[in-house]
Amino acid sequence: MSATQVALYAVIAVVATAGVWKGSSLLERTSDRLSTYYGLPAVVQGAVVAAVGSSFPELSAAVLSTLLHGEFDLGVSAIVGSAVFNILVIPALSGYFSQGDLEADRTLVYKEAQFYMLAVAGLLITFALAVIYNPTAPGSLVGTVTRPLALAPLALYALYMFIQYQDVVEYESTATTDGINVVREWAALAVSLAVILIAVEGLVQAAIGFGDLFDTPSSIWGLTVVAAGTSLPDAFVSVKAAKRGEGVTSLANVLGSNTFDLLVAVPAGVLVAGTAAVDFAATVPMMAFLTLATLVLFTVLRTELTLTEREGIGLLGVYGVFIGWLVLETVGILGFIPGV
Repeated sequence: MSATQVALYAVIAVVATAGVWKGSSLLERTSDRLSTYYGLPAVVQGAVVAAVGSSFPELSAAVLSTLLHGEFDLGVSAIVGSAVFNILVIPALSGYFSQGDLEADRTLVYKEAQFYMLAVAGLLITFALAVIYNPTAPGSLVGTVTRPLALAPLALYALYMFIQYQDVVEYESTATTDGINVVREWAALAVSLAVILIAVEGLVQAAIGFGDLFDTPSSIWGLTVVAAGTSLPDAFVSVKAAKRGEGVTSLANVLGSNTFDLLVAVPAGVLVAGTAAVDFAATVPMMAFLTLATLVLFTVLRTELTLTEREGIGLLGVYGVFIGWLVLETVGILGFIPGV
């Protein structure tokens, strides 16, 4: 390992992150205008349109790492790390930049948050079924996720979309669409997605490079480098919504993004590659922390349906624990993640 190699991969990661940021800025503008043009309610704008658009980096990471590099665990870890970042850091940042406490509502807490918790459980069950019915060796905790298994979380996301569709049907928009060129906006959306796709490949390359240099699994770097880089679009969209005083849209984007990542982005890698091996022993600790982070956010949102500054600091503290845990795993002090 040389300092030059470390610096090279660090530069790649920084440039790629900047590319994700640039593409996401364009994506946020176009998705917002298209949402206005089609008259979507605020919760659907946040949980579906903005969430799916800002989750494109995670989708790209899952597909590219599996298809081009044979690193399905890297894609999964990037998504789990991004989900933890989204759940803990983005609401805290949104609360900091909002005017006063960040407001939620009962629809957000009892529909979006609870369905997201169902998404976490659904993906974990999918991995468990892979280990039970498709182990790579007798008694092994490494299982093969096949295309039929990957369809299960996608079916759960289809249910989520059906619920959102009912909200659209029952909603009457009063927004004006004057001055919106829908063809131009769709073209700009396509360009933004292409920029993000190229940038995410740079992040994946950096994570694999760091793993080789430091002799650690690339999944560890997926939890940090790739996860932080791909979470920028979610942070950008949510913070801007919070600044406008749209707390529901801001928080719905976080929950909707994570739901999309877990139920669509992860299975997408399997559908493209055909099959993918998942190490259940390494995945469970990461998913367990994600579950803990989810419960923490649900608890603070349910208290008076607001996120206060003190609660935001608490969320950042929990994320600090997450990063500290990964550092201790990397240096060998802890051993909850096999192979680190």
